[in-house]
Amino acid sequence: MLKDISIKELRENLADVADRVERGESYRVIRRSKPSFYIVKIDADVPEEGWETVVDFTDGGKTKGVPIEQVLKELRKVQH
Repeated sequence: MLKDISIKELRENLADVADRVERGESYRVIRRSKPSFYIVKIDADVPEEGWETVVDFTDGGKTKGVPIEQVLKELRKVQH
């Protein structure tokens, strides 16, 4: 369930909010009376709006890094 939290509440209770997020809670942070951003567990889906992967440099965890040639190739794709 998505819960609203103000910037002030988040600042004052950051450790507690982090613990709750790790247990699966999600927050919509309100700034100046408007939704500003979401806080969700890393492996959770972003509520209401999705993330778009532009370039994935993780190589699916197969290696410890990605060769610079692969990075440059992917960046060229994004530029076009």
